[in-house]
Amino acid sequence: MPDPLGDLSYTWPFYAAVLLGYLVGSIPFGLVLTKLAGLQDIRSIGSGSIGATNVLRTGKKGLALATLLLDGSKGAAVVLIANHLYTVDYAVLAAGGALIGHCFPIWLKFIGGKGVATGLGILLAATPLIGLIACLIWLAVAMLFRYSSLSALITFAAIPFATYYLVDIQHAELAGFLAVVIWLRHYENIRRLLKGKESKITGKKISN
Repeated sequence: MPDPLGDLSYTWPFYAAVLLGYLVGSIPFGLVLTKLAGLQDIRSIGSGSIGATNVLRTGKKGLALATLLLDGSKGAAVVLIANHLYTVDYAVLAAGGALIGHCFPIWLKFIGGKGVATGLGILLAATPLIGLIACLIWLAVAMLFRYSSLSALITFAAIPFATYYLVDIQHAELAGFLAVVIWLRHYENIRRLLKGKESKITGKKISN
């Protein structure tokens, strides 16, 4: 059956963009940093995620901030590199690959983070205005309700619409893809929110 996108000699760069984005996105910075710091496996505490919010539950705010910045940077990096070397089409594909890589890294049996920091990094690099709006929404909801998960859910639910009206359809589709993946990765958080059992942002160390 022929490739619906065209001959492989034409389409292979698109597949390469997704693959390279995935490999960069799958670097588990939260796990690496906590191991280097001599802490217990981050996957054994809190939500079991490798993201910054769960790293914060170790009580190490510096490590959580470093994880946040590195997870965001890997999402931004693939977009900026693809945009510089090729076109926005490649950047969008690489961005999608990076988010999937973070959420489902092959090195960790496809169990990774929730994708929030990486998603924000992607938005900041792809459309700085939208990225800034997303960060402001996240901060506002987090300050008001103290739930990281609720902040992420509201932010990424709103951003596709803002992107559609303020940027263009292609970036709105990317924002929609980010929203779907991030919402799916938060399904357990949604259940806990509905039951009133979700943990709030405190920065205090927890133990299992």
